[in-house]
Amino acid sequence: ILVHTIVQFPVTSVSGNTATWGPWSDALDPAEYKLEVAEQANGSYDYALSGRNKTVAGASFEVVISGNALPGAADGQGTGNFAIDFDAAERVNPIDNDAAGQVEVVYDLAARQLDMGIDGVEDRAGVPTPVHFDYAYAEAADGAGDMVFAIHADSEDEGALAEDAVIRSRWQGDGAGRADLRISGGDLGAVVGTASECWGTDFRRSFYEESYNPAATEGDASACAFADQDLPPL
Repeated sequence: ILVHTIVQFPVTSVSGNTATWGPWSDALDPAEYKLEVAEQANGSYDYALSGRNKTVAGASFEVVISGNALPGAADGQGTGNFAIDFDAAERVNPIDNDAAGQVEVVYDLAARQLDMGIDGVEDRAGVPTPVHFDYAYAEAADGAGDMVFAIHADSEDEGALAEDAVIRSRWQGDGAGRADLRISGGDLGAVVGTASECWGTDFRRSFYEESYNPAATEGDASACAFADQDLPPL
């Protein structure tokens, strides 16, 4: 949205296949920014939004947002990717930014697909701790969908090692679906914990089980819209 908004304004300069907007800045803004867009041979566009800290003498422009966009046959059908560097954004403007880490996104709007990776840092009792997230989403024309969320981070246990957790949720066009969870590695050692929940077209739970508490099982697995967990491999 930000890049789309900027290119609605008149371009500042053009050199070859590259158009530049800016640099621009407000009097009360500690940073100035510019957007560069380069048309590629395949009809896609590379773009980079860069910023420079005005309060630091001799500061250079740093890329905060970059990506590639390929327009589709109609509006809302393009494909592409983009990355956001929150660490760079903090260096460019430490007043208005407090996020950390990077986000990478790959999308296909016509196919209704999105893949995203996030690298960040959590504060654990004053200790900066790396965290990585992956997210994937796909949706069919009838409303059926598939979502996977994975995280590599230290859970709220007594140890300091990072665990791997993954959640997959799938649903049919009529609303019936299944969600599965797995947590492994880190302080769990060889132990792998899993849990599954299914629901019907009425969105009420039809089955539930968890590997670490067999007594919690309820319902019948045969009622699940999807028969297997089918989680990504360890």
